[in-house]
Amino acid sequence: MRFTSHRDFARAFERALRRAGVPIAFSQGFTPHPKISYASAAPTGVGSEAEYLEIGLQAEVDPEQLRLALDAALSPGLDVLEAVVAGEGSLADRIDASHWRLELPSVDPAVASAAVKAFLDAEEVQVERMTKQGRRTFDARQAVNFVAVTEQSALPSEADGTPCAIIDLVVRLVTPAVRPDDVLSGLRVVAGLEPPVPPRVTRLAQGTLTAQGEIVDPLDADREDAAIGGR
Repeated sequence: MRFTSHRDFARAFERALRRAGVPIAFSQGFTPHPKISYASAAPTGVGSEAEYLEIGLQAEVDPEQLRLALDAALSPGLDVLEAVVAGEGSLADRIDASHWRLELPSVDPAVASAAVKAFLDAEEVQVERMTKQGRRTFDARQAVNFVAVTEQSALPSEADGTPCAIIDLVVRLVTPAVRPDDVLSGLRVVAGLEPPVPPRVTRLAQGTLTAQGEIVDPLDADREDAAIGGR
């Protein structure tokens, strides 16, 4: 599913809304669209365990029943984990950072650690990426809040014992966005780190970054409101 584009997912989700009989609200005008707002969608080619979206409804529904209906209507691998009643404020305003896991098969953790240290020691790391506005050069270092190589040296899936460096990464949401592949490009720039096989990248969480470096789930406030209303 990591190779499913955001546009493909959007089409699949709209079909699931129809299959599940969700009373979705539509925009006004000559070409009405379902009221769906996506927050910081993951790039194509990466997996994710923490994607968020907001939908507008024409009628009140039970969040858990909505979750079950949508989850059943979506393809395997697209799983609806939770649904809550949205409170005040925009969902996008509650997301300013993402937590990623980068698995680098056939890369020695010691080599990856040396590259990460060189990256952190640099004041800035200029990388290039093709964007909708053309090729752009930007600093990949300043957006990185935390990056480290974990102690694990091999993945359970690597049955032959091939080493695998695993990088823990927290990146702030900036413009232009700094993605995990940009950080990998930065590691190549400062230390020549070049994984022999494509990395496996997964988003673990996204939300508001605290001063202590923790990421607050953007739905926490809505859960609290629901708990207060329940009492």
